[in-house]
Amino acid sequence: MKIYRHRFFLPDKKVGFIDISGHVLKSRFGPDKKIGQVDFRTGKIYQHRFGPDDCFGHVDLENGRIYLQRFGPDEYVGRVKENGKLYHHVPLGGDDYVGRVVGDDLFAGGGAALLLFFTPDVN
Repeated sequence: MKIYRHRFFLPDKKVGFIDISGHVLKSRFGPDKKIGQVDFRTGKIYQHRFGPDDCFGHVDLENGRIYLQRFGPDEYVGRVKENGKLYHHVPLGGDDYVGRVVGDDLFAGGGAALLLFFTPDVN
């Protein structure tokens, strides 16, 4: 599954991919870097770090809503549509289109892409 970042007036840029085992890799010159993992069965998204991976958030596999795990209620950060397009939530406004995923299992892969690639840049 490939992950693309939206660019205005230019073709979308490939920023990473997700392999069949759920590892999320950032594309770069030289060897790709693992930044996280997604569980396709449960929708849980893990951030890669030194030691055990940290559960970072989850995606609802029925409707594509993406949540950042917090103490207390989880924070809604965006959604992925059936066609693979990713939207970051803007409170009291229209959601911003930030990128897309291409491949199989779009809800789980889209949730991982939004949380691991696009949430730090938008916030």
